[in-house]
Amino acid sequence: MHKFILLFSTISGALSVAIGAFGAHKLKDYLLAIQRTETFETAVRYQFYHTLALLAVGIIYFQHQNKWLDWASYGFAAGILIFSGSLYILCATNVGKWGAVTPIGGLALIAGWICLAIGLYKTVS
Repeated sequence: MHKFILLFSTISGALSVAIGAFGAHKLKDYLLAIQRTETFETAVRYQFYHTLALLAVGIIYFQHQNKWLDWASYGFAAGILIFSGSLYILCATNVGKWGAVTPIGGLALIAGWICLAIGLYKTVS
């Protein structure tokens, strides 16, 4: 599990930077034309924030392993894929229905934070 957390977070971090740069340089005119610049920036921002959260879980996992930290990492990983992924697809296709998928990813991110809180409470107290 520990290896998954660290590998996923490092790959996600690299992708955050690459996708953000691609959007800022190559997709800028397209995103402006379809009025999705803010949507794209939100996807990149949330991916990067939660990549850092997942990396923190991986670091915490060195000292404290418990099921709540496992669940936190699943929540963050799923949330990154579903939340940011659906926004990336929305921007790429300009099909508004993809916006309906985004809240599912948001719930996964929230669940990740709650599981992290419980995991820390149970191990650090």
